[in-house]
Amino acid sequence: MQGTFRYPDGSEYTGEWNEDGQRHGLGQLTFSDQAKYRGRFENGLFSGLGSISYPDGSKYDGEFSQGRYHGLGVFTRCDGMKYEGQLHEGKIFGLGLLTFADGSHGLPRNEGHFENNKLVRREKCPDTIRKAIACAERAKSQHI
Repeated sequence: MQGTFRYPDGSEYTGEWNEDGQRHGLGQLTFSDQAKYRGRFENGLFSGLGSISYPDGSKYDGEFSQGRYHGLGVFTRCDGMKYEGQLHEGKIFGLGLLTFADGSHGLPRNEGHFENNKLVRREKCPDTIRKAIACAERAKSQHI
């Protein structure tokens, strides 16, 4: 079923619900601080493809699981720094590429295997980067 609900904290959800009254399916959740998530929900949590934007201008487009960044996606910080690649349980973890606000990737290039938001091993990973960008584009193009 479809519907809109305003929570006591001022956040608001518009979208699909399951029989248990949880956000489930496609929807949009606007938080009281004006952060906004658009995408899929599963049993109340962000799950599958989605996009979230924050009041400071930071944003993430890609895959979610259990309410966290998880899978492939693109995270762009408010200062323009960008990460394209794999994420795990809300952290930059796996293969990816870091791009600085000026468009450079650093010397040597910040591409390879990341753990807990830090580059730990340099290696080329163009397929992962391409898949992350494609995933982010699919997440942005969902119609709610």
